[in-house]
Amino acid sequence: MNQQKRLTALLLALILVISGVSVCFADTPADAEGAAKSPEEIIARKVLRVGTAGDYQPMSYLDPDAGKYVGFDAELAEDLAAALGVELEYVKTSWPTLMEDTLAGKFDLAICGITITDARREQALMSEGYFGNGKTVLCRAEDADKYTSLEAINRPEVRVMENPGGLNEKFARENLPDASLTIHDVNQEIPGLIASGAADVMITEIMEAGYYVSQDERLAAPLIFEPFTHGQLGVLMPKGSEALLAYVNSFLEKEKNSGRIEALGEEYIYGAINQAGGAELPAAA
Repeated sequence: MNQQKRLTALLLALILVISGVSVCFADTPADAEGAAKSPEEIIARKVLRVGTAGDYQPMSYLDPDAGKYVGFDAELAEDLAAALGVELEYVKTSWPTLMEDTLAGKFDLAICGITITDARREQALMSEGYFGNGKTVLCRAEDADKYTSLEAINRPEVRVMENPGGLNEKFARENLPDASLTIHDVNQEIPGLIASGAADVMITEIMEAGYYVSQDERLAAPLIFEPFTHGQLGVLMPKGSEALLAYVNSFLEKEKNSGRIEALGEEYIYGAINQAGGAELPAAA
């Protein structure tokens, strides 16, 4: 790390201490020692390094005002660090580089609303699912009756906007080839752009759609209870971390059995989704 980076890191650390923020941040692999392969390695190092894109409400989002990560997965990561008896350090990643960063060992594991897929399991390890999700529509409230199927969206005049590199973009390219697709780098800006008329539709997960509908009355999620896909969120880590994977699966099972997963769902997801759809959503965990 050069002198400028060291000074920046020291300044950030001082700000966090003054602010009373207990989590740490790392931006480059030079700040890391590589991914830990077992809980024992993490305990010996006294730090759990968690990768997150930090742009996904209500799962894992870097709140610029609070200066910390918030959301369902942020609290889950805090629970995991507490269970290990270590500090939590976040390492910034992105959806286009998520798998590359995982395989490069930039962090021990990633928790940020990551859907379990066969493709991801071919390249890396993924935990058992801990919460259900699915692809759905986010659009303007005035268009709620218009975009109620893929056929209705898959038209040249419909402007679809997605963030790069994730499953949302992949789904749109595979299922909406005739729509006008725009890729926007900042995920959390897309709902506002749709609300203001810069785009018509975002394909996203039910929890993200529910969150933004609950925050902005200009938005609607007409298919939130009839998503196009059904999947599960999981924790991602590199191959070779089988011992850590076993620990994480045991941890997630305890979180479910204790009611913690359900409580996080109630706090961050169910209320917003129910408000978005006006009905009760069955438990997804």
